[in-house]
Amino acid sequence: MQTRFTERQLADPDTADSEQILRKCVHCGFCTATCPTYVLLGDELDSPRGRIYLIKDMLENDRPATATVVRHVDRCLSCLSCMTTCPSGVHYQHLVDHARIHIERTFRRPLADRWLRGALAFVLPYPGRVRVALALAALARPLAPLLPPRLRALLALAPAKANASRPEPPRPTALAAKRARVALLEGCVQTVIAPDINAATIRLLERAGAEVVRVGGCCGALVHHLGREAQARALSASIVERLDAELADRGLDAIVTNASGCGTHAKDYGHLFRNDARLAAKAAAVSAKARDITETLVALGLPGRAPTVPPLTVAYHSACSMQHGQKIDSAPRQLLAAAGFEVREIAEGHLCCGSAGTYNVLQPVIAGRLRERKLANIARTRAAVVATGNVGCITQLRAAAGVPVVHTVELLDWATGGPPPRDLRTDAP
Repeated sequence: MQTRFTERQLADPDTADSEQILRKCVHCGFCTATCPTYVLLGDELDSPRGRIYLIKDMLENDRPATATVVRHVDRCLSCLSCMTTCPSGVHYQHLVDHARIHIERTFRRPLADRWLRGALAFVLPYPGRVRVALALAALARPLAPLLPPRLRALLALAPAKANASRPEPPRPTALAAKRARVALLEGCVQTVIAPDINAATIRLLERAGAEVVRVGGCCGALVHHLGREAQARALSASIVERLDAELADRGLDAIVTNASGCGTHAKDYGHLFRNDARLAAKAAAVSAKARDITETLVALGLPGRAPTVPPLTVAYHSACSMQHGQKIDSAPRQLLAAAGFEVREIAEGHLCCGSAGTYNVLQPVIAGRLRERKLANIARTRAAVVATGNVGCITQLRAAAGVPVVHTVELLDWATGGPPPRDLRTDAP
């Protein structure tokens, strides 16, 4: 794609990067076939190619975002399916992230939009605030029919109650000899609505011979995708600094994530801080060590299978941030099969379920259509349980799936001596 940026514009590192990304696009349109919003809406401007044209025009002419640009960029899920499909290596992720920051700087949204986006950014990265919000949501639930669609969507996604405390994972009866030292990024929302995921992860890692260092706090991904650059950088920088201290102290063999959206973001820290003289080297070192839990378990080896686990058919839902963001495909399936589960594939597995961070709140109609499409494909597998590697997907699918939707590590933990996932227990509260 031909570009016409001025030397003054290209002096800005972000614009210079975007210009190089734009130049790689050859207008082939392969991306349209795998873009969820184009598949649903059939609008060229709701395809990656169409959004690329809109972003190019906005950045090249150095002008504020228009309502049209905002509408179509907002509809992008950042699922990155287009990057898997693109034969030219267009790094759409960095381009749309730049566009979102430009939109946040130059476009004044309607009051209701500003309030909702601001509330999400104020609450979600901070577990204490999430707990308060869930308590308020429980009080507001009877009023749901009277609320605007996006607030109804938010209430529908909120669990009935938060876990009162973060459970301490029980130690295995016989700890394996320590063969690795890893840091676990515990996350933000997940620690409140699904703490069992971190507990299962720690049990698995320790059983596999790893010493686990727990690092709490938001990775910055949620607000990064809202275009809130300063807040995202502050949250990400805090994680980078703490992990750098661990690397400098006793070292780490891996930095483990069990929410694939967080993993995609952590693996991109090197790019995010590339122009920061203080943090560039630290962020690059953190990104180089970042691994999804399934990658780590493949490297360490899955502990022996427990004889009491019944054989189950598992439909594996590969989160977009897993398959497209991190390019992880075989590891989760390989581990589930090794643990004794029969893994079934979901048709149209490349298409997003509609979760996408805060997308299912901000774009509930499109997210709802994608969820129904995904659930129909899941039902066709006739599996007994759905496994996935991202808490956002679990939240999006669980309420209407008809079968339990659990994190992959919960099944692997159960298969290697841990408790069954809460949704599979008849005595679960």
